Amino acid sequence: MNQFVSLWIGFRFYVARQSNRFISFISFASTAGIALGVAVLIVVLSAMNGFEQQLQQRLLGIVAQGELTGVEAPLENWQKIVASAQKIKGIEAAAPFITMQGLVQRQGGFHGLTVFGIDPALEAKVSTLPEFVKPDVWQALEQAEKNNILLGASLAKKFNLQIGDKLSLFTPAHKSKGLAKPKSHQFVIAGFYDVGGEIEQTTAYISLAHASNLLDMQDNVSGVRIKVDNVFDAPRLIRELGYSQQQYMYISDWTRTQGHLYQDIQLVRMIMYIVLALVIAVACFNIVSTLVMAVRDKESEIAILMTMGMKRASIMMIFMVQGAFNGLLGCGLGGLIGTLVAANLSAIAKGIESIFGVQLLSGDIYFIDFLPSQLQLTDVVAVIGLAFVMSLIATIYPAWKASHTAPARALAGGS
Repeated sequence: MNQFVSLWIGFRFYVARQSNRFISFISFASTAGIALGVAVLIVVLSAMNGFEQQLQQRLLGIVAQGELTGVEAPLENWQKIVASAQKIKGIEAAAPFITMQGLVQRQGGFHGLTVFGIDPALEAKVSTLPEFVKPDVWQALEQAEKNNILLGASLAKKFNLQIGDKLSLFTPAHKSKGLAKPKSHQFVIAGFYDVGGEIEQTTAYISLAHASNLLDMQDNVSGVRIKVDNVFDAPRLIRELGYSQQQYMYISDWTRTQGHLYQDIQLVRMIMYIVLALVIAVACFNIVSTLVMAVRDKESEIAILMTMGMKRASIMMIFMVQGAFNGLLGCGLGGLIGTLVAANLSAIAKGIESIFGVQLLSGDIYFIDFLPSQLQLTDVVAVIGLAFVMSLIATIYPAWKASHTAPARALAGGS
């Protein structure tokens, strides 16, 4: 029964704080601070989740999650490697590729470009590239007899290239003595892919058969791409596959080439979580000030309750409940606002860009050109839970002081 009485009196004290404007203002400030911290933390975590999701879907969907390449010579009998990959649990698919590196020349000057020869049917199993290309353009790569090439949209914009334009790729000619004139390869632009980031500036695609003819590779390839079920298992699975082969080859995975992006996302997530958790802690400990002043304001009422037989634990519970209402209201408002903003963060960012004429993320610099967001219920629960626990901790000292009020001195008007 005492618990229910303490809960009811604590609620009455919380409502009655409006009679003291200064206490009411400090209480409002602590509630608003908690709400703001909770909302911002939910939004930031959702944005970090969005970046991580886009990293996996876009960048890691196109670049090789795992890769086996020849050391001193092209890989022979790539079909055997693909068959071996399919036998390893955790590896989803494998596809061959041939790589060419050279320079393209336009009016803007020379530009380095890596051209991958791919088998469109097998590449679709290891890459999400077809999702960013029109179906007819992807089918154009399957025409081995044609010299079609697929370019990044930002590279095409840089050089003002259109579908159907011709593009020359200059590659070094291997010669044992003296200088040799570079080889020139002509391609016809079949279309563009648009995924954002540096990859659009440096990577192009042609058919595997055409690349083999250009480099006289016959049935050999430069390497084999690997796609895994879980990207974090890639290092282990790629090594397991590579060590089972007889030919010397380089073993690589996405953590070597793109791992810094993932580490950056995790580092920013951790730093922002700590910083904003401290902001929430500061807001929560404003509750200490609120309750200390409330205790001084309610000393006579506390004394009356104690003379009527209420135990110190119940007195302590009254003020913990009063502080908990501040935390609960702040957590609820912050959770609601943060959830609404996080769920519509991409649309809000686009609206800001259109209103102010700015671009928050440039596709030429980052691997995406929009602000992503992925709201997760676990993040919302964790943030609200953390804030509420902090607010409860902040109530302990003032509530303890209230329970040790001397009734006689309080009723006599002493300090």
